Amino acid sequence: MQDKKYIIEGGQELNGTVTVQSAKNAINKQLVASVLTDEPCILENIPHITEVDGTLAMLGEIGTAYEWLDDKTLLVQTPHIAANLVPQEYSGFNRIPILMLGPLLHRAESVTVPVVGGDDIGKRPVNFHIDALTSMGVEIKHDTESYTASVGRIKGTMIELPFPSVMATENVLMTATLAEGTTVIKNAAIEPEVIDTILFLQKMGALIRVDVDRKIIIEGVEKLHGARHRPISDRIEVASWAAAALATNGKITIRNAQQQYMITFLNSLRKVGGGFEVNDEGISFFRERDDLSPIHIETDVHPGFMTDWQQPFVVMLTQAEGVSIIHETVYENRFGYTEALVDMGANIDLTNACLGSKFCRYKDRDHKHSAIIRGKTALQGHHVEIPDLRAGFAYLVAALVAEGTSELTNIRYMERGYASLPEKLQAIGATLQVVDHPLETA
Repeated sequence: MQDKKYIIEGGQELNGTVTVQSAKNAINKQLVASVLTDEPCILENIPHITEVDGTLAMLGEIGTAYEWLDDKTLLVQTPHIAANLVPQEYSGFNRIPILMLGPLLHRAESVTVPVVGGDDIGKRPVNFHIDALTSMGVEIKHDTESYTASVGRIKGTMIELPFPSVMATENVLMTATLAEGTTVIKNAAIEPEVIDTILFLQKMGALIRVDVDRKIIIEGVEKLHGARHRPISDRIEVASWAAAALATNGKITIRNAQQQYMITFLNSLRKVGGGFEVNDEGISFFRERDDLSPIHIETDVHPGFMTDWQQPFVVMLTQAEGVSIIHETVYENRFGYTEALVDMGANIDLTNACLGSKFCRYKDRDHKHSAIIRGKTALQGHHVEIPDLRAGFAYLVAALVAEGTSELTNIRYMERGYASLPEKLQAIGATLQVVDHPLETA
C-alpha cells in the first residue's frame, strides 16, 4: 500500500495567507447528530479531510445519504435506519462510533457499535459514556470488540461527570434531546465545539440551556427536524499556523480565525513575544520581538490552554531564549512526540512531576506529563515518522524551522485533520515536495 511523504527544506520564513475551514471536532459530532432526524441537514464550510470521509462512510452503513452541494457544503439525511450495526472496520479509525449509541437508539430498538480507537495520546476510557447512558435506562453489554445497547424508553436524569469529558458530554447531549423528561449534566465540558453542537441541536428543535458552574440542562422533545449550520472554525488549526509563523519568524494571516475562541492562546502567544492583528477577515500572526521569551503553561479543559495547542507551541518554544515548562493535565501520554524533536536537536526533558499549580489527575503517578524546553536550539533536518494527528503538525513546524532537509512519513495521520496542507504551505513560501511512499505500519 502507498502513503505519501513530505520532503521539506527548512530555514525559510513563512509569509502569506491561509484559510481554515470548520473544525473537525465539531463537524463529526454534528454529522452524528443529524441521525436524530429523518429530515435533511446542511453543514457549511466543510473541509475535505479523511476523518470527515470516514464518518460519512460509517453513517452510510446505517442508512445516511450525503451529497456535496458545492466544494464546501454538505447535505446529509437519514430517512430511515438501514442497519443498527456499525461494522467492525470502524473500530480503530477514531472515537466517533461510541457517539452513535444514543442517536441510533432513538430510531432503533438496539444498536451495536465497535470499540473505539483514535490517537495514542493516553487512556481515554468510555466508562463515562457507558455509566451516563446506563443511568438514562440504556442496557449496555460489551465484549472485546463491540458494545451492544438496547432500551425501551430513554429517560432524562441527573448525571455528574467525574471529569468534564468533551465526548461524554456530547454523547449525553445527543441522547438527551429526545429523551423523556429532563437531563442535567453536571461538570460538563463547555468547549467551543460543544457549544457549537448545542447551537446545531437547538436549530434542530432541541431545548438545551447552559447554566453556571458547568451545568447543561436538556429538556427532551418529541421530534427534531433538519437544520442548516456553519460549524465554528478550527481553532486547533489556527493555533498550528500561528505557531509556525512565530517559529519561522514570518507573518501568516489566517482567514476565518475567530478571536473569541482563541483568548487563552492569544494571551500566551503575546507573553512569548508574538503579535497578532484581528480584522474582519481573520487574524494575522507575527513576532513583535526578534527574540522569543520562555513561558510556563498548563493545559486544561476550556477555557484553559487547550491540550491540542501545545504540540506546535512546544516546537516554537525551542526557538525561545530560556527555559519553558509545559504541564499537561488532560492526557497522560501527550509528550511522546518530543523524542523525535530531541533527535532533531531540541533540548527537551520530560518528568513525572506536576510542574504547576493546577489540579492534575496524574499527580504522584508514573506518567511523564511535564516538559522542560530549553532554548534557543538549532534544529536539524531529520526523517520522522508521524505517530498521530497533532504530533504531525508539530513535526511539520520543526521541519520548517530546521536547517537542511527533513522527510515526514505517515502523512495520512495529518490528512485526518488538515485539508490541502501542501498547497497551503507552498503558497506561503515553504519548499515542499510530496512523493509516494510505502505505507508504514506500527
